[in-house]
Amino acid sequence: MNLPLKFAFRYLFARKSYNVINMISGIGMAGMAIGTAALIIILSVFNGFNNLVSDSLGDVYPDLVVKPSTGKFFVPDSAAFAPVIASDDVVCLSSALEDQVFLSFEGKQSLARVRGVDEAFEEHSSLQDRLVDGYWLFYRGQRPMAVSGAALASTLGLNPRFVSPLEIYFPSRTGSISLANPSASLRSVKAQVSGVFSVNAELDAKLVLVPIALMRELLEEPSAVSSVEIWTAPGTSSRVQKSLQESLGDGFRVLDRYQQNASLYKMMRYEKLAIYLILIFVVIIIAFNILSSLKMLIIEKEGDRGTLRSMGAPEPMLRRIFLLEGFLVTLVGMVIGLAAGVALVLLQQRFGFISMPGNYMVTAYPVALKASDILWTVIGVGAVGYLMAFIPSRKV
Repeated sequence: MNLPLKFAFRYLFARKSYNVINMISGIGMAGMAIGTAALIIILSVFNGFNNLVSDSLGDVYPDLVVKPSTGKFFVPDSAAFAPVIASDDVVCLSSALEDQVFLSFEGKQSLARVRGVDEAFEEHSSLQDRLVDGYWLFYRGQRPMAVSGAALASTLGLNPRFVSPLEIYFPSRTGSISLANPSASLRSVKAQVSGVFSVNAELDAKLVLVPIALMRELLEEPSAVSSVEIWTAPGTSSRVQKSLQESLGDGFRVLDRYQQNASLYKMMRYEKLAIYLILIFVVIIIAFNILSSLKMLIIEKEGDRGTLRSMGAPEPMLRRIFLLEGFLVTLVGMVIGLAAGVALVLLQQRFGFISMPGNYMVTAYPVALKASDILWTVIGVGAVGYLMAFIPSRKV
């Protein structure tokens, strides 16, 4: 151990002439421990909620989706998709036809996104696990059925036990528009509601699923689709995406789950960054206790510095002693905070002792510990502590 570090350790644990120095130093150390633990815990809770959002989106969005680069609809080329269908990496492939439509049910109206889905989607989609009422059913005999988001069902008064059908309207693509009677240019189809699902507020308020044949009739699109949805085997999504993009060319976009919801994931990253910066700012305020205690210690040790100077100690060495002493306060607090924060997160992960208030899909606060969060916490808290030690020590 070098000489400045030995002095720093002695000053850290030795009793000072004034108890107030010990008190302020202890407050600074405790504050850094609390700030570090808070960073680990809050970032882990944020990760837990992010994972919940990602899992819920995974029930609605496939691993990959193929959309045209221009326009809304396209006719799938069987030759281009043949290698994908034959691949062992592909679990399921389905077609979807989706557009914004006008809904009416017993005098109540609303705009919504209606997605026509095929049998492959009906069998494979995890959205059926999100049903809160009714059944996952798209045909009863020859009669088409619809599955609606919970918020939209509440707005329109939809209920799987009602026999009245949901009416779906869309402007005719082939007929002429009558200015005298615009409603005459609307095409309409009907479907009885069979089930209600709940994923998140946004999707629950705008999405309705119907058979793709019903949407083809409404949109007058006998063979076109708006997207081709692909579910892949675990860990193969990137490989299938690259292969399919090369096969289809620039006329199509092959989007993974992140790219399908790029704005949402970007917003979650920005929110996490904002939380991190706010907590680091709180740590900076707490760290002023370290700065104050170190200034008082420098004044108290004026005699020691004079003795060391008379023995030939250079000024950089004296500055280094107090820099290390201030940084050690941060380091001890940070280690305690890391241990406490990680332990609490792991206990919550294992036992869920802190419950969620209200009625939610999870009973305890979700947490997810990430090594990157621990690394950025160490970097942030360490940088703040070093700065607070450097400011007074450079004036020695």
